Amino acid sequence: MRPRDRSRAELLGHGLRSFNASGHRTPGLRRAAERRTFIEQLLESIRRVSFPAVVSARPISPLRREPRSELFDPIRAAVLCARADELEEAFWLVFLSVHFGKHKRSGWQLVKSIYGRLDAGPLWDWGRTAARPRVFRSWLRANEDAVRATDGGFGNHRKYQSLSADSDVGTGVVVETYVRWVKSGRTHVELVRAELEAAGGDSRTAFHALYQSMDAVVGFGRTARFDYLTMIGKLGLADIEPGSVYLAGATGPLTGARLLFGSAQSANDLDRELTTLGSHLGVGMQVLEDALCNWQKSPSRFIPFQG
Repeated sequence: MRPRDRSRAELLGHGLRSFNASGHRTPGLRRAAERRTFIEQLLESIRRVSFPAVVSARPISPLRREPRSELFDPIRAAVLCARADELEEAFWLVFLSVHFGKHKRSGWQLVKSIYGRLDAGPLWDWGRTAARPRVFRSWLRANEDAVRATDGGFGNHRKYQSLSADSDVGTGVVVETYVRWVKSGRTHVELVRAELEAAGGDSRTAFHALYQSMDAVVGFGRTARFDYLTMIGKLGLADIEPGSVYLAGATGPLTGARLLFGSAQSANDLDRELTTLGSHLGVGMQVLEDALCNWQKSPSRFIPFQG
């Protein structure tokens, strides 16, 4: 454990003891090795979840916005767009980063190839794609082989997704339904604003409403919705945050929750337990979700997340 993490680890340990003292059971942490590993995963998740906010506060090269540059990074590009008050483009870049994901070997290459239009012609930016999603789909159909030839791949969370322009679950229909979802509120900004106003300004209620409405976006199941909405929150594009871990439909986090609580409780019951645990630990729901997913893979020995 890093020396600078020790004080935070002590606070997390105190939070776990407080949670247990209040009548909650965590049999998955009965042994010292399990408890230590869980805390280490929490620490790593705190670092990972806070990274976008850290990046947002740093100077960023303008080349991060340029898909023809090796420095291109859609998350940093979204930050630059937000700084330039190009909020619609910032939301779009976050969507692309989540849909394609960051591949362990090729990084953001797949996003670069699509967004950068294979370095030929104007970018598939938000304005162009939203105005003509069917034209985007036609371009993708004509260029699928060329995109694949760039050797880019989907990220780990998206490894079962399809690049296809024509598949019922492929990238073509994903983009088309995303555009339709956003335009149901006219713009990203107006869509989020409407949900926040309907929620009386409550960031968690608005998050939940947006999470449910994203059922309209093909290919965006539980993980993609959670990742997309938490990222726009972390980047300050929307004042929203998750009020639960959203275990329904989860795999790794649900396995981790059941291992932690030693129970086959329903996903909703486990969500409530985790909300209470988060309050005792002083961490948000995304930290818990991420930590549980990684902890359940190796409960007694810390293994860093590899992407």
